[in-house]
Amino acid sequence: MLRRNMRMRREYLYRKSLEGKERLLYEKKRKIREALQEGKPIPTELRNEEAALRREIDLEDENTAVPKTHIDDEYAYAAEKDPKIMLTTSRDPSAPLQQFVKELSFVFPNAQRMNRGGQVISEIIESCRAHDYTDVVLVHEHRGVPDGLIVSHLPFGPTAYFGLLNVVTRHEIKDRKAIGTMPEAYPHLILDNFSTKLGERAANILKHLFPVPKLDTKRIVTFSNQSDYISFRHHIYEKHGGPKSIELKEVGPRFELRLYQIKLGTVDQAEAQIEWVIRPYMNTSKKRKFLSD
Repeated sequence: MLRRNMRMRREYLYRKSLEGKERLLYEKKRKIREALQEGKPIPTELRNEEAALRREIDLEDENTAVPKTHIDDEYAYAAEKDPKIMLTTSRDPSAPLQQFVKELSFVFPNAQRMNRGGQVISEIIESCRAHDYTDVVLVHEHRGVPDGLIVSHLPFGPTAYFGLLNVVTRHEIKDRKAIGTMPEAYPHLILDNFSTKLGERAANILKHLFPVPKLDTKRIVTFSNQSDYISFRHHIYEKHGGPKSIELKEVGPRFELRLYQIKLGTVDQAEAQIEWVIRPYMNTSKKRKFLSD
């Protein structure tokens, strides 16, 4: 298993090292395409390579014309198998945190809870890799209040760090009879207002925590972005009076997420490259939004 992980890591790093060369080659082809379309002469620095590059251009289609990056490879096989998630907490969790994680284990299909105990993060990640888990979700707290959520995709990342705010668990909602039981069907996903490149990246990380649902499932999970705060809501719907009469019922829990960092590696890799991180000066620009236009 150790040799297999080392080999896969080498392959991943090799693909990443090729990106610069592929991007340079793509720019050369783009210049030749533009010159041919506009009827302009081929740039002088590309005339020696023109014949070879035009042969490659003729063989390309819409899927191969734009080079792919290691970011594309991270979720390349996500559609082939359902996600398998390991849920755990910080050490010595309080009762409210344990209750919240228990509810999250029902929110994410195919999720399993694990008592952290004395295990370190590197041991958890290695064990999850060996048992073919696709993601590890860690929930942190401050004085009994959940305040952080980390989503680490396996085997090699990425890892998204979210601040957790305004957590309301099911057992804190007063009208428990109206809520009913927690459904376990695979939910439909609603991802609202993730329009920038960073927003699409965050939405991609979140959506791959859920498997593909059946068409007739009545469970809905919503991630709605407003001013870079992602609101999570969990509903089921019922059609009492036909297809035009739909009643939404919230089943909980509910909370807000605030993305503050994305790393190109797993949570145990302190040396992993940081893809994006929020800086103190970014908060002073009140009109600037990062996840939406």
